[in-house]
Amino acid sequence: MQPIELYQKPTCTTCRKVRTEIEKSNNDFESINYYEKPFTAAALEKLLLKLKMKPSEILRKKESIYKELGLAKKQLSDKEWIQLMVQYPDLIERPIVVKGARAVLARPVEKVHELLG
Repeated sequence: MQPIELYQKPTCTTCRKVRTEIEKSNNDFESINYYEKPFTAAALEKLLLKLKMKPSEILRKKESIYKELGLAKKQLSDKEWIQLMVQYPDLIERPIVVKGARAVLARPVEKVHELLG
């Protein structure tokens, strides 16, 4: 059985709910606080490939930093979005759950079940 990686922020309510779902499934997993162990641009690119998503699809648009930087008005390349997400991890939607070559953005929480079978 492949171990699961949970990229999360411990104070996030949805992250805690997803962690509980993973614990109930009896899968081995590693919980990664991406504020303490930040993403590199290469790691985030790899994660996006597993998610089959573009950076703009995992962007937290309600975060204050998004508004402070005026990002709603900017047209950025995927690489530029990734650099901003590395610099400002609050811009990354969470939780993200990875199992092998697959990953899901576990919003809503039930999305995690796609990987727990």
